[in-house]
Amino acid sequence: MKKMLIPSVVFGALVAGSAMAADLPVKAPILKAPPPAFSWTGCYIDGGGGYGMWNQDHTTTTSFGGVPNGLTVSNTGGGRGWLGRFGAGCDYQYAGSWVIGAFGDYDWMDLNGSVVDLTVTNSGNPILGNEKESSAWSIGGRIGYLIAPMVLGYVDAGYTQTRFDQVNLFNNLGVATGNAFPANTYHGWFLGSGFDYNFNWLPIPGLFLRTEYRYSSYSTADLLEFNLATGAPAGNTGLGNVLHSNKQVQTVTTSLVWRFNWSGAPVMSGY
Repeated sequence: MKKMLIPSVVFGALVAGSAMAADLPVKAPILKAPPPAFSWTGCYIDGGGGYGMWNQDHTTTTSFGGVPNGLTVSNTGGGRGWLGRFGAGCDYQYAGSWVIGAFGDYDWMDLNGSVVDLTVTNSGNPILGNEKESSAWSIGGRIGYLIAPMVLGYVDAGYTQTRFDQVNLFNNLGVATGNAFPANTYHGWFLGSGFDYNFNWLPIPGLFLRTEYRYSSYSTADLLEFNLATGAPAGNTGLGNVLHSNKQVQTVTTSLVWRFNWSGAPVMSGY
């Protein structure tokens, strides 16, 4: 009888314990909040470099006191070289995958080429000068689309100015003529396209790589040749030649971009 009683008591205790456990409140599982989604809305600074080339169609005309009145000779030239760029801007993401923004940047440049003054001759040879594009700045807007979660493709356009340095002239023997065409700032517009890539795998948040192609076209300018010693108009007639120049510039740049939210919140390193 005792042998049967002991298993019965044990079984009863197990049943009672199970019933009491079933009556205890059950805690809801703790769910982690998903990380905030990355937003392209915010501001940034950027810096980088690249390669540039300018081309020009120009004519040189003899003149009387700066007024064209004689021989006109047309020529095409250009220059090549390296450049550095830094800038800043702000973007706004909307409708899911679209991004619009405004920006400005500055280029310091060493794009060297030549200009030929065929109206001034030395024993039938043209007079040459080294022409250099030394700087440019641009301001504009862009619109882009997220072609992948971490890649933004965009087009941009806006207003630009560029500076070409003074052109000192030499004869065919490399001897300075004492004459020059003045430095000039050209005004124009630009159109470009590029990609921003989000380095979301880096431990430093907010870093992007940007690659961009840009075409700039500038208004024409008439530059009056002058004597370096006196500042008076100069040329083969002694009355001054006019260089009528129209310039186009193409650049390809790669920049490192650091993006931050204008709200002050840290940029997330991924989606």
